[in-house]
Amino acid sequence: MILIGQYDSPFVRRVAIAMRLYGIAFEHRPWSTFGDAEKIAPYNPLRRVPTLVLDSGEALIESTAILDYLDDLVGPEKAMIAASGPARYRALKICALSTGLADKGVSLLYERVLRKEPSKMWVERCQAQIRDVLEVLEKERAAVGSPYCFGERIGHADIAAACALRFTSEAHPQLFTEVRYPMLALHAARCEALPEFQEIAQPLAPPSGD
Repeated sequence: MILIGQYDSPFVRRVAIAMRLYGIAFEHRPWSTFGDAEKIAPYNPLRRVPTLVLDSGEALIESTAILDYLDDLVGPEKAMIAASGPARYRALKICALSTGLADKGVSLLYERVLRKEPSKMWVERCQAQIRDVLEVLEKERAAVGSPYCFGERIGHADIAAACALRFTSEAHPQLFTEVRYPMLALHAARCEALPEFQEIAQPLAPPSGD
């Protein structure tokens, strides 16, 4: 398999970390959606990452769809999310909030670096969305006493949250602080200490507006 995308993307990173935890081998092509868009296009016309090219040549797109495929590949006993029922829905909610947080963080970053005059309305909207999601995730994490969101074992919800938090802390450090969100900071630190997280990492390199 070939995983396309750079590890400073929280979406690419969550897929790569899951693949490492699952023990699934892959070739990594760290192509940028800006500098390498035309390389990505034959596999994904949206020119977005992550894109996972299967051994058959078929390409899967979007992190949630890719992880669904990987979960099916490893089977329900090993999958890092419940197969059905309330536990699955709760995990999917945390994943959705976390990927939404990352998406708003990316949007806010692009607004800042790609526009000469950022829209005040858009910046304020994104910042409000980021703050509100962080508040919800902080409360969710504070309500759980286990090492991870749903017990002793790491899951997709944990990975999605940690990847989104790292991106937010690098792209918008004023919005995510340990003082304001201590439980999320603790969660992120626990995940980032794992060898898979340390291996699958890249400093944020935002695109240039030039």
